[in-house]
Amino acid sequence: MKKRYLLLVASAGMLQSQAQEINKPQVIQQVQDFKTNHKDSHYQFTVTKDITATDVKNQNRTSTCWSYSSESMLESEAIRLGKPAMDLSEMWIVRNAYMEKALNYVRRQGKAQFDEGGEPHDVLNVIRKYGLVPESAYPGANEKPNHAELIAILKGYLDAVIKQPKLSDHWQEGFNGILDAYLGKRPDSFTYDNKTYTPQSFLQFTGINPDDYVEFSSFTHHPFYKPFVIEISDNWDNGQVYNLPMDELTELVNNSIEKGYTVGWATDISEKTFSFKNGIAIVPEGDFDLMTKSAQDSIFNNPVKELVITQDMRQKAFDNLTTTDDHGMHIIGSAKDQNGTPYFIVKNSWGSERNDMKGYFFCSKSYFQFKTTCVLVNKNAVPAAMAKKVGLK
Repeated sequence: MKKRYLLLVASAGMLQSQAQEINKPQVIQQVQDFKTNHKDSHYQFTVTKDITATDVKNQNRTSTCWSYSSESMLESEAIRLGKPAMDLSEMWIVRNAYMEKALNYVRRQGKAQFDEGGEPHDVLNVIRKYGLVPESAYPGANEKPNHAELIAILKGYLDAVIKQPKLSDHWQEGFNGILDAYLGKRPDSFTYDNKTYTPQSFLQFTGINPDDYVEFSSFTHHPFYKPFVIEISDNWDNGQVYNLPMDELTELVNNSIEKGYTVGWATDISEKTFSFKNGIAIVPEGDFDLMTKSAQDSIFNNPVKELVITQDMRQKAFDNLTTTDDHGMHIIGSAKDQNGTPYFIVKNSWGSERNDMKGYFFCSKSYFQFKTTCVLVNKNAVPAAMAKKVGLK
């Protein structure tokens, strides 16, 4: 019986060790192998910069791209800081953000945004307050997350709470009980690589300092080089971004990539010329809707002349709501096509099987300038003159 017990303990130890290995991400190196956007394309790309990233994840049927993209950026940042590749828990961020959104919603008596969406700075605010954990410590109770039912129940609960003449002293416990049921209980401590951590001590282990990251955007309805509250619905906590002219915003991202810092990217993906399936996002000259079907298909297979984007064009698209804050992704490199047109290499969070680029795609400079809502960068990658203009130095 003792021998059997020892064998069970040894087996359990082996399984735990194997589980830890499974939860460690594989570092992606194959972006250099992407010579084209899909197997039938005539685009020919040369990768000019490739920054180490972890494997592509799948947010599945959730609107939590802001967590996936920003956590992906932080995983690359940890590697840049000399740490081994790690898989951070997106649902840890989402779970704690739901609590912060709930407090905001109740305090504003329901006159505030409460849903799955968010912005890059939400991740930073969460880890300041709650720390950081690996995926193995908080997987979120579902390998293929779908928060439609969860968010409906949470909002219904909050709406019932605020209708009461006086708030219950226990409403937060009830709210957390729902989150426990759907996402799992939060660990006070956990084991990672045979060491015990708390969420705060694990944050220290990663080397990540949330104060090192800042958001930038580019719109003319606010003064350039000043911070402003970006007017997008998912900015539920009125987070501020620094405002740069469009060309300087592009320069900022180029400089970050060149210096080895990846970039969090929030953008509009509703354009018909954004095609994740075909591994490319562009802004061709001419009216896409008036093109023949064959011409529409051709732009994803053959380099085309793109629109020259102006500051007024991007402002008009934002003001008339043809540019909306749809999706968050992760810029991890740069490339050029055979005509010398510059592109960013973008890591998405829709899994690795939906296109020939294993979950990545090429985004042209024109698309970036036209449709970006904001970017998250390491402040150490901001050029000195630019940092001085916005008051970072």
